[in-house]
Amino acid sequence: MTLIMSRKIILLAAVVSAVVMGGCGQEKIMLWNGRDFTGWKLFVPDKNVDVHKVWTVRDGVVHCTGVPKGYMRTVAVYGNYDLHVEWRWVEKPTNSGVLLHAQGKDKVWPRCIEAQLMNKKAGDLVLMDGTGITIMGKKIQDKSKEYIILDKKKPCNEKPAGEWNSYDIHCGKDGCIRLYVNGELQNEGFKATQRSGWIGLQSEGSPIEFRNIYIMKK
Repeated sequence: MTLIMSRKIILLAAVVSAVVMGGCGQEKIMLWNGRDFTGWKLFVPDKNVDVHKVWTVRDGVVHCTGVPKGYMRTVAVYGNYDLHVEWRWVEKPTNSGVLLHAQGKDKVWPRCIEAQLMNKKAGDLVLMDGTGITIMGKKIQDKSKEYIILDKKKPCNEKPAGEWNSYDIHCGKDGCIRLYVNGELQNEGFKATQRSGWIGLQSEGSPIEFRNIYIMKK
């Protein structure tokens, strides 16, 4: 093969790759703008609590006190997306979570599927308020239970308090949910009973921070 022919093949491959990537049609949507809570609703059950003291913006990150229990959630409804969110514990790590496909009345906790953020449990799936999903060919759902915990598949790979972690959560239109913690696949399920809804971040323990929150819409 001549050098000229090799270069033509390489160029053709690059063009094909660019066309394929462009054909994926993914759109990046920044869910949090890095400045304020535009596009988000802040919720705690107690109307006497000032939610703006629970959730604040500091140095370009969302800071949550962790108490009382509640969440910040998108006003818009989303389905069929790849979600990216980064978090770190400010003090002692305790509990939080990412709420997926949340629907219905605002309450603690809404009907949804949770990507767990509890210390050493990031990667667990939690079926909330009767939702269901199929794991390894077995449908898991019990509408009589408030929640069902589905353990992550691998040992904890979270970073210590003060260091940033990443969650990459793939939610497909076919009901597939995959949880990647710091780049490692920790859990996956299929045929989720809910496939669209709000996206939320929990207040449920101790101070935690979030940043770089966006989705790639498929």
